[in-house]
Amino acid sequence: MKKNTEKIIQVSNLVKHYGDKTIIDEINFSIRTNEFLTILGPSGCGKTTLLRMIGGFETPDSGDILFEGRTLLTIPANKRPINTVFQKYALFPHLNVYDNVAFGLKIQKKFKDEIDRLVQEMLRMVNLQGHEQRDVNSLSGGEQQRVAIARALVNHPQVLLLDEPLGALDLKLRKNMQLELKNLQKKTGITFIYVTHDQEEAMTMSDTIIIMNHGRIQQIGSPVDIYNEPRNAFAADFIGESNILEAIMLKDCLVKLQNVAVPCVDTGFAENEAVLSVIRPEDIEILPPGVGFLDGKIETVTFLGMHYEIVMTCQGINWLIHTTREFFAGDPISIQVDPNNIHIMKKDNDHEII
Repeated sequence: MKKNTEKIIQVSNLVKHYGDKTIIDEINFSIRTNEFLTILGPSGCGKTTLLRMIGGFETPDSGDILFEGRTLLTIPANKRPINTVFQKYALFPHLNVYDNVAFGLKIQKKFKDEIDRLVQEMLRMVNLQGHEQRDVNSLSGGEQQRVAIARALVNHPQVLLLDEPLGALDLKLRKNMQLELKNLQKKTGITFIYVTHDQEEAMTMSDTIIIMNHGRIQQIGSPVDIYNEPRNAFAADFIGESNILEAIMLKDCLVKLQNVAVPCVDTGFAENEAVLSVIRPEDIEILPPGVGFLDGKIETVTFLGMHYEIVMTCQGINWLIHTTREFFAGDPISIQVDPNNIHIMKKDNDHEII
């Protein structure tokens, strides 16, 4: 399917301070129409503040947020073509399911027949038909979340903001709701902007991921691009697991790892430049001792159901390896990595190994 390139939101040079602390530090990005975009990062990175500024609940100190080319900053939250689903849902406890969903429509003074048609349509979409008269306090967490989403979507906003809405759910329900949210977004065609610290949620649902840390954008890209080509050590470590090692780029397509020259596919670095190498644990092949480029000893083996997680030590450095083959602590092994799976990045003091 052809990707929509039409921009619906443009964030330009956005800055936000709380006292003397910079929460959002000169960030720029755009969001496409009908896109599922996830803002991903650790607690305190600024992602929720960014979402609240888009929604109109916070005001930036400088910069601009454009909606279809016009600034949002002069438009109050309740007048923006944007609705928000919060982590705690904020349902009205004195209203039943039907009246919670219908609340915004009644505020708009729509006709009763139209309200009923829209509410029923939305309840069918979130699989809550037949629950109209239920007390919201009697619903499960997943059902309450569906009510909150239906209430937000029934007004047909052009953009829906979701602030960690799955955080209160158990693991199995969270996984089910990830797929339901993605399907709902595709069905409605509404642009979703989703905030989470959970990398699996981001990878499962998103068309585009923005990784943030300390109020700055670390990388923007598709889940596949970010996983396979992380831009810095923070992005590599935050999305998936990685072996991030100090290395020396001897010349184009040749890197020195732990004093061993290893072929890679990266170019454009200076000869003997200090760099970082990133190798995913599933890209490491275990071979008999002396066969691969590095020998070591297995320290620990953990069975994780789909694979074994192995920690191998070599010259005092730990290597994390994922394999479907069974090995045992104490086994001597050798490792090999395809040159295409060794990713070289420049060292950057702002993005240390974590």
